[in-house]
Amino acid sequence: MKYRWFIAFAAALSLTTALAIAGWAQEGPQPSSGDSVAKPKKPAEATPPADQAPIPSEYKRPKNVPPADSPTFEANATTVNVDVAVMDDHNHFIPKIPQGAFRVLEDGVPQQISRFGQSEAPMTICMLIEFSGRFQAFWSWGWEETLQASYGFLSTLKEDDNVAVVAYDLRPTILSDFSPDKRKAEEAMARLRIPGFSESNVFDALTDMADRMSTIEGRKAILLIGTGLDTFSKLTFDKARRQLQEAGVPIYTISILQIARLMAESRGMSGPAEMDFLQADNEMRTFSKETGGLSFFPRFVAEYPAVFRQIEQALRDQYMISYHPTNTAKDGKFRRIKVELVNPATNEPLRITNQKGKSIKYQIIAKAGYKAPRAVD
Repeated sequence: MKYRWFIAFAAALSLTTALAIAGWAQEGPQPSSGDSVAKPKKPAEATPPADQAPIPSEYKRPKNVPPADSPTFEANATTVNVDVAVMDDHNHFIPKIPQGAFRVLEDGVPQQISRFGQSEAPMTICMLIEFSGRFQAFWSWGWEETLQASYGFLSTLKEDDNVAVVAYDLRPTILSDFSPDKRKAEEAMARLRIPGFSESNVFDALTDMADRMSTIEGRKAILLIGTGLDTFSKLTFDKARRQLQEAGVPIYTISILQIARLMAESRGMSGPAEMDFLQADNEMRTFSKETGGLSFFPRFVAEYPAVFRQIEQALRDQYMISYHPTNTAKDGKFRRIKVELVNPATNEPLRITNQKGKSIKYQIIAKAGYKAPRAVD
């Protein structure tokens, strides 16, 4: 089991090699038979035949207009759920922190925690994989590293975790829908052989998947594997950032081609392209930080197992916090959330020590905020 992902990766390489010549003319990974990845589509309304007029009904009223004698109800209670991970300086989860040490601020105003707990729950993961002709050409360095990262992370998931595989270039392509059957994901990634386009519209792909997953209950996340470079998405960085904050889906990013960039820089080949990469790195960090995820920039393949463990720990082991916001206005505005650890006795930042009694640095991972509901007209 320890080297299962290496075996799966080697098998995939053999499969893609055998199929490459036969399928060379068929560029781009082929999508799965169904769409989905979470958000259900609205069923199409049945239309009567052209020669059959609709039957009038005295019970049919205009939309959003209740009967005159019907009672009205208004729900004012809003519950905000925040998943929080506290990691030490080695990116290990810190357990057994009491509820009293957590302080939640919404737009700078302290909130009363109504529910608190810590649990290990199954995960729902969308693996969003960059697969463009620019960096993932067949048998290129980027193609190999992309598949190594993808198969490696898949091997760390447990039996009850649900995973979907989506590749993107000019647009996202759903290769397999959410399923606990990891063989479906392996079969989906085996179709990643010849890219269809050279573009990589990461902003559009990320916001599309986050919107689709926004209605999923439970522990969920998007794992982005790619360079982070955006070619010409319809959305700008600022608009994508705002939409990702509102969707509330944590984003974890793994940047590829780090070692290739270092080698190019050592040979004096860096230039404007390097600035594009640095900008992409910063954008990936921003997306992860503001949605409650983490970003990683491994330079060597040997670093991947440690990266996968950190992602799994941050996703699976979390504190669950709920509160009813003091601001009850239903104005549809974005509310910023900040989670702090404080000493209840002194109201000062909480000091956490290791086994030797020395203070350690820690980071608190939580989403940046949420979009308040709007009043129902």
